[in-house]
Amino acid sequence: MQNKNTRAQMFRDRLEAGMTTAALSQARLARLVGVDRSTISQLLAKGSTRLPNAQLAAECATALQVSADWLLGLTDRPEMGAELLAASLAMTEAPRALVDEQIFNWHREAAGYKIRHVPATLPDMLKTDAMLRWEYDPHLGKSTEQAIGASQDRLEWMRASRSDYEIALPLHELAAFAQASGYYHGLPPDLRRAQLDHLITLTDQLYPSLRLYLFDARRVYSAPVTVFGPLLAVIYLGRHYIAFRDSIRVDSLTQHFDWLVREAALGARDVTAHLRHLRSTL
Repeated sequence: MQNKNTRAQMFRDRLEAGMTTAALSQARLARLVGVDRSTISQLLAKGSTRLPNAQLAAECATALQVSADWLLGLTDRPEMGAELLAASLAMTEAPRALVDEQIFNWHREAAGYKIRHVPATLPDMLKTDAMLRWEYDPHLGKSTEQAIGASQDRLEWMRASRSDYEIALPLHELAAFAQASGYYHGLPPDLRRAQLDHLITLTDQLYPSLRLYLFDARRVYSAPVTVFGPLLAVIYLGRHYIAFRDSIRVDSLTQHFDWLVREAALGARDVTAHLRHLRSTL
C-alpha cells in the first residue's frame, strides 16, 4: 500500500517521463487531453498531492501512449494492454525443417539457463545423422545434407553454451522407436540400434548437464513444450509455436515440467539402463 504523497510523487515522475519520451510540452499535452495548461502544471507541481480523476488519467495515458495503470503506479510496465499482450504472447510459424532459425535464436537467448524440453518425437539434438536423414529426407530432399551440417554446428554451440538440458519423454515414445511402430514404422533395425547406442553414449557421458526422464503417459501427459529458463516458454502446435514471455505463464509451464520430472517412471540415473534393455531386444 502507498500513501497519497507517495502515489502523487510517482504519478508526477511518470507523467514527466512520459512527456519527455513523447516530446510533449505542458501546453501541448493540455490541448490533447482537453484541459487548461494550469491543470497540467498543478499535476506536475513539486510537492503537490493532487491526483487526476479517472477520465483525466485515461486521457493523459492515451496522449502519451502508455497505460493509465503505469501512470498511477499500479504496474511497472508502461505498455498499453494490447502491447503487453503482444509482448507476452506470440504465435510464430513452425516449419517442417531440420534447422529452425527461431528455435536456435531462443536457445541463444537462454544460454546459461536451464532448458526444459518435452519433444514431439526423439529430440533432434540427440539424433544420429542417419536418423535425421531418414526423418527429413522426404521433406527436405537434396538439402538434407546441408541442413544436417548446419544442425550439427548449432547443436555443438548449444552444448557449449553452459545450459543444463532436462528432457522428458513418454515411455511409449522410446518403445515405439525400438519396435519401429507408429511414427517410426519402417525404420531399419540397424538404424535403430545405432540410434539407441548414440542415446546410451550421450546420456552416460553428458550427465548431469543432460538429464533425460521417462514418464508414463497413462498417468501424466504433456504437449510438446520447451521452457527457456525464466525468459520464455514455447508450446508446439504442429504448424505454429505459441511463445509466452510473461513470468506467470513461464512459471506455470516450468512447474508443469517439474511435475513431469517428479512423476517420471524412470529418473535420469535410470534411463541409460532402460536404453540398454531396449537395445538388447533388437
